[in-house]
Amino acid sequence: MSTTSATTRTIDLGNGLHVTIDEKGDAAASGGTGILALHGGAGPQSVAGLAAALSEHAYVVTPVHPGFNGTPRVPWLHSVDDLADVYLDLLDALGLNAVMVIGNSLGGWIGSEMSLRDIHGRVKSLVLLNAVGIRPDNDQQVTDIRTVPPAEIGKLSFYNAAFRPNLASMSEEQRAGMAANQKANASYAGEYFIFEPGLRRRLHRVTIPVLVAWGEEDGVVTAEYGRSYAASFANGHFRPIAEAGHFPQIEQAGAVLGAIGDFVDNVIKPDRD
Repeated sequence: MSTTSATTRTIDLGNGLHVTIDEKGDAAASGGTGILALHGGAGPQSVAGLAAALSEHAYVVTPVHPGFNGTPRVPWLHSVDDLADVYLDLLDALGLNAVMVIGNSLGGWIGSEMSLRDIHGRVKSLVLLNAVGIRPDNDQQVTDIRTVPPAEIGKLSFYNAAFRPNLASMSEEQRAGMAANQKANASYAGEYFIFEPGLRRRLHRVTIPVLVAWGEEDGVVTAEYGRSYAASFANGHFRPIAEAGHFPQIEQAGAVLGAIGDFVDNVIKPDRD
């Protein structure tokens, strides 16, 4: 378990928008460096363990996408593009100018859009964990979970049955919270839900190092989709994660941390002592 200090606070980003963040470490003492961990439709708890582990090495901030976990949402915030702009503003507000963005699922899509919009060069590297966002090559690469019963989503998402949510054991409040999160997820994802038609052809403009780490047993977005995602970047690197599904940071946390460590050592800082 991490012993790094953790705080939760809400930041006013203007125009009526307030974003709740979980911080591990000290932003003021970070020298402007840090990690931004972005969750997907499963909510911030799906990246909490990864954030805690990474906080042993860096300042880590995990925002709650407005509308998730009961947080308020402003009327003008309704797309992944909007969220990307919000989190670039958040980096400004926190005084961060050298950031690794790590995103799972929808969070990876947001990270990709951030890297395209980052005119100040604050995002120095990107890690995508079973991300969505690009148009698939064919229908076999993706599953539209809006058409799948909740119990089946768990089977598609997790390789190990022990990690699958047990809906029968959940309270009405917990089930309502999950449903609200999925509603927020769908509203941000838009018409095509799992992708934006023009994103892939723009990603070649992203020149920062990008790691695309992928749970090989994902039934939501396949490993082939992940390889296509990595190939879309000018400096993309694909890393399969065995015996993991849509949430490799949960099922194979050690392998994901190892992949990120190798990425830092061999791609981001290959010549460091």
